[in-house]
Amino acid sequence: MRTEVAEIARREPMLASYLHATVLKHRTLESALSFLLSGKLESPYLTALSLHDILRRGFRASPEVKEAIRADLAAVVDRDPAAGTPAVPFLYFKGFHALQAWRVSHWLWGRGRKHLALYLQTRISEVFGLDIHPAAQIGKGILIDHGTGVVIGETAVVGDNVSMLHDVTLGGTGKQTGNRHPKVESGVLLGAGAKVLGNIRIGAGAKVAAGSVVLSEVESHTTVAGIPAKVVGMPSTSEPSRSMDQSIEVDYVI
Repeated sequence: MRTEVAEIARREPMLASYLHATVLKHRTLESALSFLLSGKLESPYLTALSLHDILRRGFRASPEVKEAIRADLAAVVDRDPAAGTPAVPFLYFKGFHALQAWRVSHWLWGRGRKHLALYLQTRISEVFGLDIHPAAQIGKGILIDHGTGVVIGETAVVGDNVSMLHDVTLGGTGKQTGNRHPKVESGVLLGAGAKVLGNIRIGAGAKVAAGSVVLSEVESHTTVAGIPAKVVGMPSTSEPSRSMDQSIEVDYVI
């Protein structure tokens, strides 16, 4: 990625200082990412310098976090035709940025620093337009395409290699307490505007059509659509999250 960014700086001199400060002066992906995000998330109450230190420690906390960052970046490049190369989502895609900042809020939550984690959640929401609770559990190889309006609740669980588009909600159904949010298994594709509500399972390799409202369990490798969502077919691949094909495979009548 450094080679790619150096070429961008050569071709677009107006961005050379930004690209040097953000990528080229850093020796590791974690250092570059923490610098990039600290500049975006700083506030009058938490400086970029303080945030840079917190983010860098969070990204370096475990091999799993480092692996997840790289898997998420690879997922964007593989599944989003607008990305093209790793430098583009790394520099500009807020879905990727918000997810990586969330990983640090989740790390803070696990260390008992819940108020700092919640403060970071608030800043992520204000800056990127995504609201992901730091207690949620999210795997690796995740694509949050566009990202605007995505909401993921406190007890939600998202498996590996899941793709979701803008305005997806993994929420509760009302005033329930405790374990009240969806459990999304690996390889699931959640279309734009899909609302999945309650402590329900979305089985591995399922597809939820855009605009659907899901209130009950979705079996693995099925496609659901509508309000409320009903089974309308079966995905043509075992992991629709990778193919990003949002079409309905069979004719059906609502």
